[in-house]
Amino acid sequence: MDNTLTKNSPLKLNQKRTYIIGLAFFGILLMWQVYDSYVSSFLSELFQKTFQASSAEDVQYLVGVMMALDNVAALVLMPIFGRLSDKTNTKIGKRMPFILIGTFVCAVLFPFIPVAFHHSNLVALIILVAMTVLFAMMYRSPAVALMPDLTPKPLRSKANGIINICGYVGGAVPTILGMFLVLSNYLGKTKPGSAQQGNIWVIEIPFLLASVLMVITALILFFAIKENKVKEEIKDELRRGEELSEVENVAQDDNAVLTKENKKSLLIILAAEFMWFMADNGISTFMTNYTLYHLQASTGSNSINTIISGLCSVIGFAIGGFIAARIGRKWTMAIGLGLTAGSYAVWVLLSMLIAPNGSFPVYIFAIFAVKGFGMALVHGNSFPMVVEFCPSGQIGRFTGYYYTSSMLAQSITPIALGALMLIPGFGFAQLPVYALCCMVLSFLAFFFVKGLKPKKENIKTGIEALGESDD
Repeated sequence: MDNTLTKNSPLKLNQKRTYIIGLAFFGILLMWQVYDSYVSSFLSELFQKTFQASSAEDVQYLVGVMMALDNVAALVLMPIFGRLSDKTNTKIGKRMPFILIGTFVCAVLFPFIPVAFHHSNLVALIILVAMTVLFAMMYRSPAVALMPDLTPKPLRSKANGIINICGYVGGAVPTILGMFLVLSNYLGKTKPGSAQQGNIWVIEIPFLLASVLMVITALILFFAIKENKVKEEIKDELRRGEELSEVENVAQDDNAVLTKENKKSLLIILAAEFMWFMADNGISTFMTNYTLYHLQASTGSNSINTIISGLCSVIGFAIGGFIAARIGRKWTMAIGLGLTAGSYAVWVLLSMLIAPNGSFPVYIFAIFAVKGFGMALVHGNSFPMVVEFCPSGQIGRFTGYYYTSSMLAQSITPIALGALMLIPGFGFAQLPVYALCCMVLSFLAFFFVKGLKPKKENIKTGIEALGESDD
């Protein structure tokens, strides 16, 4: 096959390779979906028992601190591992050593978290969570950086959409299983202590399944993608992608620094990212407890809600790259943030008009469907937009910037919400209000981003792209 590109040759996404790279993100979201769904409730129950608190809300500041500590570790470690992987050169590539080591250690540790909970061992639970998070951070930045390493700049939104779809499929696996095995038997019961008297396998299966699938996907990725070989084969495409960058005045030197205008725009994007993760992580961290303690409803319904949101996210990821190719990533993301802010505003209004009655409100399903689609437009384009500013030799470093912003938000928001709940009159009922305020600020920030040039890239799309095989 002739890999030579002429100046006007259209770029075409290698979908097969992109889906295989997406297996890394499959494993990441698979683990974090299980983690986010259950660990906060494990901590709530054990803190409440240990400190003999009268209600779950009395210990939410402790839960918030614990849920934030893993993000503080990520805030420090992910930029370090991203930068280290930039400077790493091995026979199996820059990113692959970090992916393999981090995945395998996480897979060993992760299933012991519900064992510690089952035996009411708070200290063991905290230690296991800390160690699991440490090694998860080791592979996350390098795994995410692998996509832009092997994808030309104009194709990264489409590639990121595929990778996010893989991730959401990974997240759906434990969610669906949990709906039938875990949530119906443990989290669906509002009284603390029920799980500790039950069958440990009811809470163990999702964690064990996550570990097994993480190992399998890492092995497939390793044997299917020869990182160094692929990068050499597509070097002309990567060079052409640099020339078609959506950002003006991007330096090609691997050690170059940003222009003043590009640095300002990047900082605004990272600030907007910080705010939407403040909203998003606040919802994901406390939605289980919102359902249990405010709505007084079964969280089995919340699992259905998660699945609906995930399906709508898949639609957003599938079309987000094509929208960005027409109107630019900036406005595609602004549309997604606007849709999400609008859905939260409806949530706030309806929650004021309709009092909790012990059942999961149907309107939340619709709200999360819109939110899922809107945030897919955002997440599908945000990471490609950040790494659009950097030359190829600094992808790991800029991946670190992206995760510094998101992890800083995820470090702050659980503590902030937990602290707010100590204020009289502020409880789980105000969760959507908090999310709305953060999302509106994120949306407004995008009107100050400059120096981006929305244009149609010379790439293959639609029937043209599907009509040829991925070589």
